[in-house]
Amino acid sequence: MQNENKFVIYQVNPKKQNLKFYWKNDKNEILKSIDHLKDEVESKNEKLVFAMNGGMFEPDQSPKGLYIENFKILKSIDTLQGLGNFYLQPNGILYITKNNQPGITETKKYTPHKGIKYATQSGPMLLIDGKINPIFQKESKNLNIRNGVGILENGEIIFAMSKKEVNFYSLAELFKEMGCKNALYLDGYVSRTYLPEKNWIQKDGNFGVMIGITEPK
Repeated sequence: MQNENKFVIYQVNPKKQNLKFYWKNDKNEILKSIDHLKDEVESKNEKLVFAMNGGMFEPDQSPKGLYIENFKILKSIDTLQGLGNFYLQPNGILYITKNNQPGITETKKYTPHKGIKYATQSGPMLLIDGKINPIFQKESKNLNIRNGVGILENGEIIFAMSKKEVNFYSLAELFKEMGCKNALYLDGYVSRTYLPEKNWIQKDGNFGVMIGITEPK
């Protein structure tokens, strides 16, 4: 598959796989790296199958914008204007409901409710209703390692990170070609992915939120 040469891609069925968002450990310490996340899940007799940084963060490594973990709102939604990728419009929110139904929505269209188990806010949106965000330029020289997330019509989630530097348009195009209707940019040069089944093992990093898939050991 040609895309696999350029991107690390992992497709998740959230109704069958154990998907969680992580920020801190049981001692209230920020996990920061995939290595620390791996130690954390192994201490609970779980095996880390996949992990990726899950959105932008403040200098103190607290999540930038909305962050919900296990139904608790740990950071409130950010509807301000500002500089940087997070504020490129429209930005958006990836959420998972208590029924393990995923969604990606523009921030301004997000409706809070008690049934949201996980949520992370980031920006910009890569795909909006099947269309590439019109602010992106195909020939843009704004290149970086980038990662993002998209949702297929069948409710499965695609996580992808570029292996080399790409522009926003190329990342958005990947999600479109794979059949996603909505997709959200997660972050740039700091991005890391852990996916041993594809021999892609990055355990470092210095993040806020991470997204992980675990299995019983």
